[in-house]
Amino acid sequence: MIDIAEILDDDLLAACVPVIRAAFQTVADDLGLTEENAPTNPAFMTLERMREARGRGVRMFAALEGDAAGAAPVGFVALERSRRPGVLYLERLAVLPAVRHRGLGRALMDRAFTEARAAGVEWISIGIVDEHELLKRWYLAYGFAETGKKRFEHLPFTVCFMEKAVG
Repeated sequence: MIDIAEILDDDLLAACVPVIRAAFQTVADDLGLTEENAPTNPAFMTLERMREARGRGVRMFAALEGDAAGAAPVGFVALERSRRPGVLYLERLAVLPAVRHRGLGRALMDRAFTEARAAGVEWISIGIVDEHELLKRWYLAYGFAETGKKRFEHLPFTVCFMEKAVG
């Protein structure tokens, strides 16, 4: 059984760090990303960075598999307010490689949109690795539209920006 729960305690937050790292490591390996050339990539996430994000008001959700006594995180997503009014950033959507292709990413995304609607937000925005074609197609299929691309000097890839209306 899968439940999606907001992360409100430090134990669950800590349990999600290896989930995020493992989920993003597959892309890091494919693209040759390292802590040296892409230190902020979620494949290199730390509990300290997660705590800092929570302190900034980032809301975090975990996909939990198992019963109430032994539920363990297998997926993760975060929502952060943008400086642009009416926009939330969706960040670190992650599903463990061993449980992919079971609808967990979609379930996490659906929860993010439910939360955004409840908050009165109009748009969800994301930034993804442009060179990751499979991921880009997944977001397009979910209804996101590409809004631009940018090459950042400190990153070894191009960032593709996408948005989707919440309503």
